[in-house]
Parts: sequence; structure tokens; C-alpha cells
Amino acid sequence: MQINWQPIIQLIESVTDQPFNFLKAEAMQGGDINQAYRLKAKNGYYFIKLNRPEKLAMFEAEATGLVALEQAQAIRVPKVIVYGSTIDHAFLVLEYIALKTLTKSTEELLGQQLADLHRQKQSFFGWHRDNTIGSSPQLNGEYKNWLIFWQQQRLGHQLSLAAKHGYKGHLQTLGEKLCTNLPPFFSGYQPQPALVHGDLWGGNVGADDQGKPVIYDPACYFGDRETDLAMTELFGGFGPAFYQTYQASYPLTPGYTSRKTLYNLYHILNHLNLFGQSYLHQAESMISKLLADL
Repeated sequence: MQINWQPIIQLIESVTDQPFNFLKAEAMQGGDINQAYRLKAKNGYYFIKLNRPEKLAMFEAEATGLVALEQAQAIRVPKVIVYGSTIDHAFLVLEYIALKTLTKSTEELLGQQLADLHRQKQSFFGWHRDNTIGSSPQLNGEYKNWLIFWQQQRLGHQLSLAAKHGYKGHLQTLGEKLCTNLPPFFSGYQPQPALVHGDLWGGNVGADDQGKPVIYDPACYFGDRETDLAMTELFGGFGPAFYQTYQASYPLTPGYTSRKTLYNLYHILNHLNLFGQSYLHQAESMISKLLADL
């Protein structure tokens, strides 16, 4: 379908108070959820995500997370220009950053900056609004108790979605048993609410032209900092320099090795709900391993 860029260009002009002399739109890799484009003008570029008009709330929540990360002044994120909808699309317009792959020095700085972000403590677990993880709804009610938050807003929610998608039986039996036995994983450890990126895998991190880290596509909330560290290990892409620098700056607590499986289970359940059957065995195996650790 031919995209009518004019309403979006007009909105960019209105919020930037600058003319946008449109030259062309270049399709870019945008993941499994959205269409992504780089809009080229005579005076620069913008990065734009498109989806169906009813997905506007997803972009609004992403913009809110990017603004929160920017305000934390720890790690660079793309600046939010504007979001909205046309008859055909919901859209999110961001600062365009020409991203490069991570170097060792970038990873070292990322470890330090992520530790700086995580040190900024909050007063509760959750967020002031729900958002999305991928395109799945992510619940962010306000809780004082982390275990209850993780049980209800994360694992319980994904297991409920899985049941609606037809994944019942053994997965649900295992999941229910795990959800009622979370305390042993937190023996001697009391997580403190910190602003987390929420979806920190290798595909959501890059380096700018000065080699400084850039993170994007967040699913922010106030949670245990270990959730971010755990996800960096789920799909790889982060080298030893990142972990060494983070650990030196903000050491992890004993028990993290078991908890990271508990935290990454959330993302594997989400992949099961988004992408289907191929993730079922992995989810069941992770739960079985966690139950065996009790």
C-alpha cells in the first residue's frame, strides 16, 4: 500500500517549527512488530515506525518510556519527536541515529551507564501505565511487593495468555506450581525498584558515531535491576567487558544465576504467545529447572 507521508510530515513541521523538505522514505529493518522507515529531507533524517491505527497506545507507551530513560540522564536514547495516527497508520517519529555495532569500549561504557540507571531507586514496583512487550500487553500495576508483582503481573499474566492461545495442560500445571513457590529464589535478597529498560536484548542496543551506547525500543517499568541483566544473557550479543564493568560498578547479589532463569522465563512465555509452538518446550524446560532448584 502506498503510504501518504504528508500528514506525518506536517505534524513533524508543527512540533519542530521547521520546514521539512521531504526527499524520500527508505524502508529499514524494524523487527517483527512494526514497519520502519528513515525519512530523508534536505535538512536531515527522522526514524519512523508505523503500525495499524489501533496500535497508537503502543507507540504512546514506547514514547513515554523513551522520555523516562532520557530524563534519567544515564544512557542515550533516541529523542521522541512526535507520535499520532492517520486514517491508515499509527506512527512514532524519533531522532534518527546512525547506529554502529558495539565495540569493547562501548560495552564497557554501557555497563557503567546501565549501573548508573539502575541506581536511581523508585518508590514502588510497576509503572504509571501499562505498555507492551513486543506487541503483547504488559501489565504494570503499582505494587510494594516484588514477588507478588512478578507472580501476577509477569508470569501469571503470560501463563493466562498462553492458556487463551491453547497452551494448557502441563505448562499450566508447572507454571502454577512455580508461581506459588517464588520465595526461595529471593532468600537473603530484597530487590529495590529501579527504572529498567524492560526489553534489553542485543537488537535494542547500538553505538552512535562517537562510540557511545544507545538503547531503544524499551518496555520500561520499575523493577528488579536483575531483569535487565538477565535478558542481556538470553539471546547473547553482549561481551565480557559489559558484564565486568557492570559488576565492578554495581555488584550482583548471590542467587542471580537462578533468578535470571526465572526472569527470562517471562520473555520465553511471551515469545510462545507471540510466535507459537516452537517456544513451548523451552518454557516447560525452564520451569522444570526452576522447580528442581527449589
